[in-house]
Amino acid sequence: MLRLLFGLICVLCSLPVVADDLAVLEGQTGDVPPREMMPHYFMGLTREALDRRAEAYERVKTVEDCIAYQKRLREFFVKQLGGWPERTPLNAQVVAQEMRNGYRIERIIYESLPKFYVTALFFLPVNDPPYPAVLVPCGHSSNGKASEAYQRACIFLAKSGIAALIYDPIGQGERFQILDENGQGAIGGTLEHTLTGVAAILVGMNTATFRIWDGMRGIDYLLEREDIDPDRIGCTGNSGGGTLTSYIMALDPRVKVAAPSCYLTSFERLLETDGPQDAEQDIYAQVAFGMDHADYVIMRAPKPTLMCCATQDFFDINGSWDSFRQAKRFYTRMGFSERVDIAENDAKHGFSQPLRTAMVRWMRRWLLGSDDPVVEPDFPILTDEEALCTPGGQVLQREGARSVWDIMADREVQLAKQRKALWAEKTGTVPGTIPSERDGTVPILSGALARVREIAGIRPLAHLPEPEVAEAGTIQCNGYRIEKLVLKPELGIFLPALAFIPEKMGTVPSGRSRRRANAARATAREMGVSPLSHAYLYLHGQGKHVDADPGGPIERLVNDGHLVLAVDLRGIGETESALNTKGWRVYCGPDWQDYFRAYLLGKSYVGLRAEDTLVCTRFLAGRYNANAVHLIAIGEAAVPALHAAALEPDLFASVQLDRMVTSWADVVRTPKTRNQLINTIHNALATYDLPDLVNTLPADKVKVLNPLKPDGKPAQTDG
Repeated sequence: MLRLLFGLICVLCSLPVVADDLAVLEGQTGDVPPREMMPHYFMGLTREALDRRAEAYERVKTVEDCIAYQKRLREFFVKQLGGWPERTPLNAQVVAQEMRNGYRIERIIYESLPKFYVTALFFLPVNDPPYPAVLVPCGHSSNGKASEAYQRACIFLAKSGIAALIYDPIGQGERFQILDENGQGAIGGTLEHTLTGVAAILVGMNTATFRIWDGMRGIDYLLEREDIDPDRIGCTGNSGGGTLTSYIMALDPRVKVAAPSCYLTSFERLLETDGPQDAEQDIYAQVAFGMDHADYVIMRAPKPTLMCCATQDFFDINGSWDSFRQAKRFYTRMGFSERVDIAENDAKHGFSQPLRTAMVRWMRRWLLGSDDPVVEPDFPILTDEEALCTPGGQVLQREGARSVWDIMADREVQLAKQRKALWAEKTGTVPGTIPSERDGTVPILSGALARVREIAGIRPLAHLPEPEVAEAGTIQCNGYRIEKLVLKPELGIFLPALAFIPEKMGTVPSGRSRRRANAARATAREMGVSPLSHAYLYLHGQGKHVDADPGGPIERLVNDGHLVLAVDLRGIGETESALNTKGWRVYCGPDWQDYFRAYLLGKSYVGLRAEDTLVCTRFLAGRYNANAVHLIAIGEAAVPALHAAALEPDLFASVQLDRMVTSWADVVRTPKTRNQLINTIHNALATYDLPDLVNTLPADKVKVLNPLKPDGKPAQTDG
């Protein structure tokens, strides 16, 4: 009987461990489910930042205070967008025109940058010029300027005596930047905007940079025309067009009257409800700096501004009213409380007829000096085909046309020269130390590496607190046990970890495990290290369980006598976000909204995860008395691991980076990237690229295996 029981125990211990067995966080994260950990963490930081902004807002009392507040915000805004390019010739063409019942239409193409074509419809009154004119950035419609609600707004303006210029944004209408084999838009506009953002972030820009500049150059075009009054310019748009109206009216002083529709709420309500939107709606560090939605209106005070809102909008109406109240108080401080107002329609998101009517009446009041209660009449609109300005329906089909990726690649070329000069200087550590928050001191980094630390937001290891640790159970396996651990590097962050501990450290198993041990030895030899008394920190971008299968990479190391600590960095594995992905997972990853939460706070996920890597490495060496720690990072975890190793090289005996993208410069040149957003850092390419970090490590200490191109395909390697 005892023999039978012993045999049953042996069989049970040899059964394979499945992924569910390796879950750690159940019941460990308090009231916050693991998959909501990161949104909850960032929301806490957001509220703290918004509280600081509220205090700054309340300190603004005088007109002089108001002007200083506006100046500070505008300067920050332009800097975060990467500044403005040179104003080059528009080379505007009226490619067609026609008369309609009570208005005229011109089809126009202009160049906001050289060979960067913008398609637009110009709706003009039939009375004598000069006319006031309204710029209309349109929202997220696949057909862009041809969308019915936007056409109706423009025609209503023209019939009311005000010209309206509506242009296609990039990624919509005739300006898709990624075309399929038929020469038409290959992916949806909002997704394309965010893929544009992946590259733009790395070169210190934003998708909004291009979209705002297109609009400003549209105003340039209006001012070139003799039939337009340059002192009577307005701006209106809905949804994504409401976003761009908010931006343009805040930054371009030529906009005398504005009416953004179905966008303005507050960051607190937006991030608590629908979450961050596509790339142009997230400006780097704006929440940390203290630039909320209300500030888009405040920046233009006391110029007339109407907030058009919808009660049932996903841009929360309570946030809209909070922003309106802040703006109203600010306008009152400047002595012009009557110049800001709000229109709310009890409807869902959209440029509904009541909001279009409110907008036109507002424009007539301030641009024509008329308060007549005009009502939108019924009229026919252009079909999608009739609204085209190009023969083939896409500007990229024009000879010599340039895309956003062409422009960003040019910027990267200039930044590469800057990087080369920086890295040519002596870098590394310099004599001396600085006091740490813990015992001991921190070596001083010099040159480029010091800038890397600053840009990525990675604190020295000695400044990082020891994590709290909780034990969550043990699994006994054949020849080793698995300790389930929860590491808490900071308040609100829980890192699930699995410590694979061999029964005999550094010994060679016998019997059927010998082949696995031999394979582990081969792995160790490839890494150039002794297979005895070494511990491994194992970071997999898809989760700690992925390589823990029987006979897998982790078990091979364990069966050769090595301790392995496999950890889910924040936002990976058990704490991967379960929030809305809009079907963008393939291109932008499952955590794109969490990325933008961090981005709004001026934080990089790379930096946060690099700090996790450092804390876990120190924990591994200390708890298990490891003589040397080897770092293995795979996929999404590789870029943060590289940063950790480059900034704290003495912490690691060796570094293996598997399935990492070759360079950020390649990312900038690849329109359809795969899961690269999470590992971008704002304006990083002004200082360094990934190969620069690899080259700081001794060649015999680092291995880069199976490198990938930004589209996820294997990169070509020599040999």
